[in-house]
Formats: sequence, structure tokens, C-alpha cells
Amino acid sequence: MTIELLRLHRLNVPLVRPFRTSFGTERVRDLVLVEAVSSDGSSGWGECVTMSWPGYSSEYTDGAIDVIERHLLPALRELQPGADPHDVRRALDVVRGHPMAKCALTTALLDAWLRARDQSLGSYLGATRERVDCGVSVGIPATETIGELLDEVGLYVNAGYRRIKLKIEPGWDLEPVAAVRAAWPDMPLQVDANQAYERSDAAHLAALDPFDLLLIEQPLHEEDWYGHVLLSEACSTPICLDESILSVASADSALQFGATSIINIKPGRVGGYLTAREIHDLCLERGVPVWCGGMLETGIGRAANLALAALPGFTVVGDTSASSRYYEVDVTEPFVLDDGQLPVPQGPGIGVDPIPSVLADLTVWSTELRVGSASVS
Repeated sequence: MTIELLRLHRLNVPLVRPFRTSFGTERVRDLVLVEAVSSDGSSGWGECVTMSWPGYSSEYTDGAIDVIERHLLPALRELQPGADPHDVRRALDVVRGHPMAKCALTTALLDAWLRARDQSLGSYLGATRERVDCGVSVGIPATETIGELLDEVGLYVNAGYRRIKLKIEPGWDLEPVAAVRAAWPDMPLQVDANQAYERSDAAHLAALDPFDLLLIEQPLHEEDWYGHVLLSEACSTPICLDESILSVASADSALQFGATSIINIKPGRVGGYLTAREIHDLCLERGVPVWCGGMLETGIGRAANLALAALPGFTVVGDTSASSRYYEVDVTEPFVLDDGQLPVPQGPGIGVDPIPSVLADLTVWSTELRVGSASVS
């Protein structure tokens, strides 16, 4: 199978409500879909989960487009005939960093490769379930009022979600968590700080312990591993790392140091689904629970994440929400929650395609890039 060209589709997808975290607020999802077009005219798809500005990550959408065009594509052209997905990953490793751009490109190529073999991504990764329990991430309310928070959480509880995650930051933590826990004493609940706290906040974060939380996600800066060790010692609630986990080596080190006891695996953050599976395998071997985080993906990224979340080590409910959590109109057929779960796509590759008319409506820019002689077989 020869990949003849790449199409980059930049989309602006309005969110059903603003999504606020400790690092900013999103109202429109600015993202890129990578389409890998093979010699037989079929396509593979990948989603780049960058944001329009470097707030959550140093990567951002304009930069991802630039690195794909100027650096990753030339590396791809160096592939030899017969290259497989692991060869593709090694070829792109010549470029340091940029995992979200790499994930988008490698996923599109992996999708095309699997479609040519009539194999699903879930089967290829080693999925053991056909349905995945779904959690939901709840942003900081625009009004910063407990009433608005409880109203929103209530919508998700009534919809059947099996776990709630609250975004927190200094000044918005103990009171909202207490209110949600009082309203739903038995609902699995966790919090996510997105690096908003300091080591000196250890005693304050320990005050979350009475609320029986599943975990506190990424309270400190991603490079402050020792600070997370200190927090793990100060809090009885498990500390989970997200932004700090960029590779198998970083996951191994975080576990060895005692900086975390649970890991959030985001394929875009670690450079793709092969690395995500390897981190899963490392944690499964050590009995460390993992879960699949979300980046407000469309149906393209959501389908691939569901395949990953169906692996046996994903024992903590992840952020694989239904399409309607974020979008009135998804770029694919919508993923609809059923008894708190979503089905893992069973078709070849990621198992879904964009709806052409919706893709056209949401696309604000596109380009075609000639690949040349690269082949993946």
C-alpha cells in the first residue's frame, strides 16, 4: 500500500458550552484532521488534539501544521518499501518532541494500514471489551457558582455517566467538591488541577481526602516530579499524573520514584497509539491502574480512544464521553451514550469516517501534501 498524499483539514467546531480549566477557556475547538490517501483512493484518518494556543501544551495548531509540512512529511518520505507502523514511528523520531502532530500523522497512517488488512484498531491494540464505561469532565462554571456546577453535573449524572471529573484551581476546589459529593455521595468522583498548584499547597490539597475521591490529577507542574512525591506522601487520595507522562520512560520513572500511583494515558500527549499501548503494558505488568484521558476529540479521535480504552489495564473510567457532551454536530456519526457506556468501533481501522458534508461545513482551511514514494505495507 502506497500513501500518495496527505490532506490536512483544519476545523473550527463550536462547543455546546464553554469549557474552562485552570489554564484557559475554550468555546470553539480548533483542530486538524490528517487524511492519508492511499494509491487505491482509500483514506486513513487521525486527529491532532492541539489547541489554538500553547496553554495546555507547548504544541499549538499552527505549529502542528508547520511541523507536519516542514519536518514530519520529509521524514515520512524516507520510509523504505514494506514499512510498518513501528517503522513509521521510528522515522518520525528524527523530529524531537511534537507528540500531538506525530500522533495525528501516525494514526492516519495506522488507520490506512489496518483498513488495507481489514483489521480494527481495537483488535490490533489488544482490546478485550466491546463496550467502554464512560466518564465526563466538568469545567469550571463561567459564573463560578456552585448552583451552576450542580446543574451541569446533574445533567451528566442523569445521562448515565459512570464517573465525574471536576476541574479545580486555587479558589475553586474544596467548596465545589464538597457540594458535588454531598449531592451524589456514591458517584465515583475525581479532580483535575492541570498543574495549578504549588508544593506549598500540600496541606490544602490533603483537605480533599475526606471526599473519597478516586484521584487528584496533575496538581503540580509537569516537571515537578519530586513535588508529586511529596504530595503523594501528604495526601491519602491517590495522585495521578497526566501532563508529566510523555513516554514509556517517563511513566517508568514516575512509578519508580513514587510520584504517582495511577496514570492517565493520552495518545496525543505520548505521540501515538503504539506508545500509549506500551505505557499500558508497563502499568499492567506492575498492577498500576490506567485510564484514557480526553482532549475534546471529535468522533475521529474518540473512536481511536475507545479502542485504546478497551485494553485490559484500563480499569479506571476515562474521559471517553459521548459526542453530545461537547458538540451539537460531530464530524462523524455521533457516539451516543447507552447505559453509561460507548461501543468500541468494530470496523476496519478506527472504524469511522467523517461525514463529507459535515466535514466541508466545519473546515476553515485545507491543503494537500504530496508524499511521494512512501509505502506502508
